[in-house]
Amino acid sequence: MNSSEIGILISIITYLSFMIAIGFYCRKNNDTADDFYLGGRRLGPFVTAMSAEASDMSSWLLMGLPGVAYLTGAADAAWTAIGLAIGTYVNWLIVAKRLRCYTHVNRSITIPDFFSNRYHDNRKVLMFIAAVVIIIFFIPYTASGFSACGKLFHTVFGIDYFTATVISAAVIIVYTTMGGFLAASTTDFVQGIIMSIALLIVLGFGIHAAGGIDAVAANASALPGYLSLNHSYDAATNTASAYGPITVVSTMAWGLGYFGMPHILLRFMAIEDKEKLKLSRRVATTWVVISLAVAVAIGIIGYGASVAGALPMLEDPETVIVKIANLVSTYGILFALLAGVILSGILASTMSTVSSQLLAASSSVSENVLKGKIGRAHV
Repeated sequence: MNSSEIGILISIITYLSFMIAIGFYCRKNNDTADDFYLGGRRLGPFVTAMSAEASDMSSWLLMGLPGVAYLTGAADAAWTAIGLAIGTYVNWLIVAKRLRCYTHVNRSITIPDFFSNRYHDNRKVLMFIAAVVIIIFFIPYTASGFSACGKLFHTVFGIDYFTATVISAAVIIVYTTMGGFLAASTTDFVQGIIMSIALLIVLGFGIHAAGGIDAVAANASALPGYLSLNHSYDAATNTASAYGPITVVSTMAWGLGYFGMPHILLRFMAIEDKEKLKLSRRVATTWVVISLAVAVAIGIIGYGASVAGALPMLEDPETVIVKIANLVSTYGILFALLAGVILSGILASTMSTVSSQLLAASSSVSENVLKGKIGRAHV
């Protein structure tokens, strides 16, 4: 293992150790099911905002979105980002306060609980259906997150994929099991900060590697439709195709998904004071807008770096941030530590989502299926 890999590994181990330490610290606050699954409704506005958005974005923010921008130009990535930003704001504006008030009065600690109480379903049929839907879709999604972490370690360090996946899963399960929702939300807050730092480092270094802003603009402008919001670039044919109104609307419709994501809605339910949701909304929306804009810019800058020869032309555009991190690590041990922060950001984006989904799925199993439905029927 060379010095660059050692520096990267130090940063990642420090990050993972900190996540476990947070879980260990938060474990003392879990006296009831409400504490474990909803943090005792004690989340502050900043933790609420950042944990909600970090748990949503996953590795898509640091890999998927820059990859789309790298491959097809600004239009597809930008309209997706705009739709997500609007969806984020409207979800906080319309849903957050109503959900917080209703679930507090009716003591609902899960989304299936909310459906059952909201519609006065004494037979708990709605609760059971909602819980089963969450379990069916979240367990595979959680497993894919474990897999993504394993692939990252395997790609960067050559560690056996299965071993890396097990280690990653163990870290997430340990801090989530020990600290519950409070640990998941606190780690999401920290992970959101790490993701932001990673994005900013990559942005700055990517511009430097591409030869400056002017070089990035020149390289992108040379491609037909690459910087246009009404055309999509096709790398295979080096042509641009029209990006019509229907395509724009359907791409922006990604933002509609926010209204049904349990791991986001749980943050609304867990804030300590409903009046602080306005501050949370502003923080969340600001972070989302800036992060999405930077992610799109990184994809375009990454292409500029490839044209400049600092990076190879990527067969897998989603690895653009990983490639930039590897380039950063070659400048010495301090830069290798920074590269480790970038890769920790990718880990953070995945782990923040996985821990939240793991908790949502487990609460559906224990509180709504075993205790709420099967236990009730047994009695």
